Amino acid sequence: MRRLLRNELLKTYARWRTYIGFIAVAIIVPLVEFGFRAEGGSLVRSATRGLAQDFLMVGNLFNAYFITTFIMNSLWIHIPFLISLVAGDQLAGEATGGTFRLLLIRPPSRSKILLAKYITTLTYSFSLVAFLVLLSVALGMALFGTGDLIVPGRSITIIPQAEVPWRIAAATGLGIWSMWCVATLAFLFSSLVENSIGPIIGTMAVVIVFLIVSTTPVALFAAIRPWLFTTYVSVWQLVMNEPVPWEDIASHVAYLGLYSIGFYLATWYIFVKKDVLS
Repeated sequence: MRRLLRNELLKTYARWRTYIGFIAVAIIVPLVEFGFRAEGGSLVRSATRGLAQDFLMVGNLFNAYFITTFIMNSLWIHIPFLISLVAGDQLAGEATGGTFRLLLIRPPSRSKILLAKYITTLTYSFSLVAFLVLLSVALGMALFGTGDLIVPGRSITIIPQAEVPWRIAAATGLGIWSMWCVATLAFLFSSLVENSIGPIIGTMAVVIVFLIVSTTPVALFAAIRPWLFTTYVSVWQLVMNEPVPWEDIASHVAYLGLYSIGFYLATWYIFVKKDVLS
């Protein structure tokens, strides 16, 4: 199993498509941060305008942590798309390349082959989200420094600087967990078709439609939202609340885990029953 996993990792990270996500992040993050640098913190000023009338605002609120949490909102759409580029190619790419038969005549069982490919998918998703956050924080510290974290929303939350690092770390872990669910969905779609374009389009279509239903304040959708995994994808944002709603976080994590398990079991059933013709 170890050799099989190593081969799948080498195969995945040898493809140019794998690095599209990293290249996109390496371009987008500096563009966003240099753009914030140029505009000089007007976003923070507009968010705290109401507070400034009643409180004396001191310290550096326009800092690396604020920029990082802003960039992490790409976990809604942009990162799922980049993850689906690789996750959707794990099985469909073998069919497109005509290498399925060669892969399956090897001694490892189909279950082990599938598990190795799935762990590879999760590893890529982990590395992409971690790269996004680390680059955002590192470049942000160089450009803006550190300080307390202001979290705009229905109410303004200001998190002391001493608490911010562990909250960013927890938000990153939860963001990875939610992206694993998206990656597992793309992995499932990859087992259904023989072209990697289908899983990419299918995953993004599901994510976008589900997000619209999950976030649109319409009474008709209220009964549907609890059954959509996108309702729980924003679990990382809960770490930025004060106090931290640990029970809500635990329930979100559990739901995302159940969806991931369900997607993987469906993929396993399809894969082990699949009649490979090429």
